[in-house]
Amino acid sequence: MTVPAAENLPPHDLGEQASKSQRKRSAHAAQSLGEALIGLRHSELEALGLPEVLLEAIRDARRIRSRAAAARQRQYIGKLMRGIDPEPIRRVLAARSEHNAQETQRFKRAEAWRRRLIEEGESALDDLCRLSPELDRRYWERLVGAARQAEPTGTAGGGARRELFRALRALLG
Repeated sequence: MTVPAAENLPPHDLGEQASKSQRKRSAHAAQSLGEALIGLRHSELEALGLPEVLLEAIRDARRIRSRAAAARQRQYIGKLMRGIDPEPIRRVLAARSEHNAQETQRFKRAEAWRRRLIEEGESALDDLCRLSPELDRRYWERLVGAARQAEPTGTAGGGARRELFRALRALLG
């Protein structure tokens, strides 16, 4: 008896031709994708247009506190995930990851400038003015001066440092 070629089989039969290892990898990938969905905000989940049974399973997973029950729920979500197209979900997760990476870079850039302005003072402010010629130098001198005078370990100076950081975040975008 001969086995028909995979390209001649109906789509639902292709999964039966996959090896047990491949089916396991596929199931684990679906479960991992489902676990990533648990971490999304409600609005992001709604935008994906997921089936209601999957949305309900994700909501339940968020409420479960028992470790064993949470593991079973994640497996159930993985099972439900095998029945839907994962590509739109992967695209949303990739875009979200990219956005988070950009936000992290903006944060680090603003923090580096704040540290530099506090440590170097005028020379760093000159560099910042060259970077953004439209700056109101007097305003920035006041911000940097207040942050430099603030006690580094005290809570009283935290406000001036935070204000400088916020202004840098706004400036650097």
